[in-house]
Amino acid sequence: MAQDIQSASIPIQLREQAASRYNMRFIVGGILLLAFVGFLGFQMVRATTTTGAYFMTVNELLAEPNIQGQRVRVNGNVVPGTEDWNAQDITLKFSISDETMENVAVSQAVNAKQLPIVFYGPRPDNFQRAASAIIEGELLPDGTFQADTLLLKCPSRYEEEPSEVFAQSTR
Repeated sequence: MAQDIQSASIPIQLREQAASRYNMRFIVGGILLLAFVGFLGFQMVRATTTTGAYFMTVNELLAEPNIQGQRVRVNGNVVPGTEDWNAQDITLKFSISDETMENVAVSQAVNAKQLPIVFYGPRPDNFQRAASAIIEGELLPDGTFQADTLLLKCPSRYEEEPSEVFAQSTR
């Protein structure tokens, strides 16, 4: 007795529903992937434009006429004797210059171009030993530089490279 075995066939409607569900998963997944990549691209562009700052020396900054109000990063040597720390207001004022002021006569130090800095925040512990500073902020109309961040490079007797101290403004 031979039995006829019929192969089970999937009805056409079920086959089309399964295929359309399968395609819909790929479409939704592709849209989510594109949205994620677009979001990452937007964040990269936004981060670059909002946190970017020109890197300049003191002489370059003072020579630039239209730099007021723009975010700038300035590198210079801390001028000895210009520190003014107000613990009541938590304000640190000092000056930086392109030239190293250690071996310069007092009369020459007055003639050197100096940039007055105002930093609202805690005074770094090793500010007295600071050799140079990298300051980020903006130049005010009165010629002072309001610093948002302060990075000090201090010489160390045990290391070849100077150690760095980072401080951020409280205002």
